[in-house]
Amino acid sequence: MSIPANSIPAQHAHRPMTRDERRVIFASSLGTVFEWYDFYLYGSLAAIIARQFFSGVNETAAFIFALLAFAAGFAVRPFGALVFGRLGDLVGRKYTFLITILIMGLSTFLVGILPSYASIGIAAPVILIALRLLQGLALGGEYGGAATYVAEHAPANRRGAHTSWIQTTATLGLFLSLLVILGVRNATGEEAFAAWAWRVPFLVSIVLLGISVWIRLKLNESPTFQRMKAEGKQSKAPLTESFARWGNLKLVLLALFGLTAGQAVVWYTGQFYSLFFLTQTLKVDGNTANILIALALLIGTPFFVIFGTLSDRIGRKPIIMAGCLLAALTYFPIFKGITHYANPALEAALARSPVTVVADPASCSFQFNPVGTARFTSSCDQIKAFLAANSVNYENQAASAGTVAQVKIGDTVINAFEGAGLPPAELKTRGDALRAQLTQEIRNHGYPAKADPAQMNRPMVVLLLTLLVILVTMVYGPIAAMLVEMFPTRIRYTSMSLPYHIGNGWFGGFLPTTSFALVAATGNIYYGLWYPIVIAVMTLVIGMLFVRETKDRSLDD
Repeated sequence: MSIPANSIPAQHAHRPMTRDERRVIFASSLGTVFEWYDFYLYGSLAAIIARQFFSGVNETAAFIFALLAFAAGFAVRPFGALVFGRLGDLVGRKYTFLITILIMGLSTFLVGILPSYASIGIAAPVILIALRLLQGLALGGEYGGAATYVAEHAPANRRGAHTSWIQTTATLGLFLSLLVILGVRNATGEEAFAAWAWRVPFLVSIVLLGISVWIRLKLNESPTFQRMKAEGKQSKAPLTESFARWGNLKLVLLALFGLTAGQAVVWYTGQFYSLFFLTQTLKVDGNTANILIALALLIGTPFFVIFGTLSDRIGRKPIIMAGCLLAALTYFPIFKGITHYANPALEAALARSPVTVVADPASCSFQFNPVGTARFTSSCDQIKAFLAANSVNYENQAASAGTVAQVKIGDTVINAFEGAGLPPAELKTRGDALRAQLTQEIRNHGYPAKADPAQMNRPMVVLLLTLLVILVTMVYGPIAAMLVEMFPTRIRYTSMSLPYHIGNGWFGGFLPTTSFALVAATGNIYYGLWYPIVIAVMTLVIGMLFVRETKDRSLDD
């Protein structure tokens, strides 16, 4: 039940933050920055990791496999939320998220010393995925603890402002990871970085781990939790109370579908899919793309605190819902604008030289191969894999059964070949010849091999990327306070962690993989945007109809 603002004791609602409380905000936020740094190194280096650990499969499958290994860390986050959320509600916030950061830091360090596929074969990707799972479990317990801990220290009328500092940590962690990657890249050069120096940012995490543990050891337990424990009101079964009783389960479901799912896809579109789009679709070199994203993050990050503070005045819900609405309305024009300013030659080729794939639909696979074992050898599959990898939009045209696929590029027609049943050596020889012919033809029609730095309008690209980051801050800045306020103290850690990590771990974490597969299947470089748009609209509708404002609720229940 919502408690009117005037029912909150004035001395609690309006007192200024004490020095100890400011230290809590700083320490919690700084530790979480380091934890997100660890987690996002993998995402930023997915292309290199694909070559290091999944080199036993073809290039397209390797990249999809690498993205899925990244997503695996997100997949287990809800389980981490259950394990560590329960622990946090039983024994306390402080010790629980001390454990999570130890698991995260050590797992990241081990990635830095893990031998590649060339050295130990299939064991390399197996161990890598196991480490990613440990990272996901740790992160599943981290966020709920940090957000709850900070909110339970904050004055009632400033919870949005103070928890918004926790919201900056994911962006700052990504920003820190990009800076370290850029520094190592520039110091060693691209060739050395791709060969061995990519490990350095992972190894540096052991230093950050030491700093984070030292900081968190100096913290005290949440006063709200201490009061609840002293009064004997502690839950003995947080999982049962959170998810087996309809009154609270209903709130969990509303938090998931009416808040965190939309927030998650907006977050990952603005900060991860944008980087993927620049490097994989628009062929902007990794160094430049990281600099552009870093500048956008630097400009946009203060808006987390701005929107968090604003939510203390006008409410959390209006800001989050507005962010979902604006994302759904603007994603297509923003990403088309990024193409226009980052790679105008590609934009011109897409408009001037339409491509059509003429094939028997029965011979075309949905080339989503999570285990990297399938071989896509049909004439249709070979052509589509090539075009998708080279950012060439194409239309699909059905042909009669048994027809060998062909590509129409402008007025040119190129016939593929049927690869099923061919010996591997002959399949490779003929495949290489087909790809060489296709490469020559798309270059003749103006499709660039990579973005031309001389044609790139960097200020406009940064501006558009900043708009994406600002949308992120709208949905993410107020959400920690809102989730904390939705649930009672005795089961708060558990109840808020699960919907947050299902939303961000599943709806958000699988966004790059899902969007990439949609683009490859449809032949449209923008088609992957439909995934975040549909989820954002779903959250907008559910949130507007069923989620209640929380900003005036008391945390002392």
